[in-house]
Amino acid sequence: MKSLPGTIRFVLFLVMTFSVYGLWWVASWFIPNKLYWRQIIFRIWSRGWVRLSRMRIEVIGTPPQAPFFLVSNHLSYADIPVIRSVVEGIFVAKGEISAWPAAGKIVGDIGNIYVNRQNKRDIPRAGMDVLNALERGEGVIVFPEGTSTRGEEVLPFKSSFLEFAAQTGLPVHYVSLSYATAATEPPPSHSICWWDDTPLMEHMIRFFSLTDSKAILTFGEEPLISADRKELSKGLWRAVRDRFIPMQ
Repeated sequence: MKSLPGTIRFVLFLVMTFSVYGLWWVASWFIPNKLYWRQIIFRIWSRGWVRLSRMRIEVIGTPPQAPFFLVSNHLSYADIPVIRSVVEGIFVAKGEISAWPAAGKIVGDIGNIYVNRQNKRDIPRAGMDVLNALERGEGVIVFPEGTSTRGEEVLPFKSSFLEFAAQTGLPVHYVSLSYATAATEPPPSHSICWWDDTPLMEHMIRFFSLTDSKAILTFGEEPLISADRKELSKGLWRAVRDRFIPMQ
């Protein structure tokens, strides 16, 4: 049963997640530099995920150093630990995650920024949170497609969340993310990308059942700057699309 190893690794992932979070929660009462400690914990969790999944990571280009604002295409929940294992930063997450049992609190406590994309009034507030994070010296990563895809193409980027970047002249870095699996494995559109109605736990067991997979991160050479959020959005989308490797 190929799903048995996947189930075991999924259980180990849950144990690791709650153990790392418990360590963070306990130590945060005593460690004065909570920001630095939070970054260490997030890094440990992300690299633990990568090791459990046995995923290889190929990095093309030079990842930005914090503080930075980085955009990426979005394919799966796996994007978060994959990107975070390479760069030091927090993520802008969709507001619905805050209501998820246990996960919502962990995601918020570790410093990630929630935004309700359906409520335009919430976007300026989230933008201010991003600027505050940058001032603290953190990197911030956002997925401007607004949803994950099956990896056939990069969807147009939503420009609304780039308004604050355009208004402040903030340089925006970008990375194009793709996945690959061995010929003997299910294609990444089925085993890694999470875009359909498959329940999360079922899909994660499928993902952890893989024995040979790879993430390819292609970072842009220079960040983009524009005072026009729509032009900024289009420029970033084209840059990510041109470096994207479509998947089966």
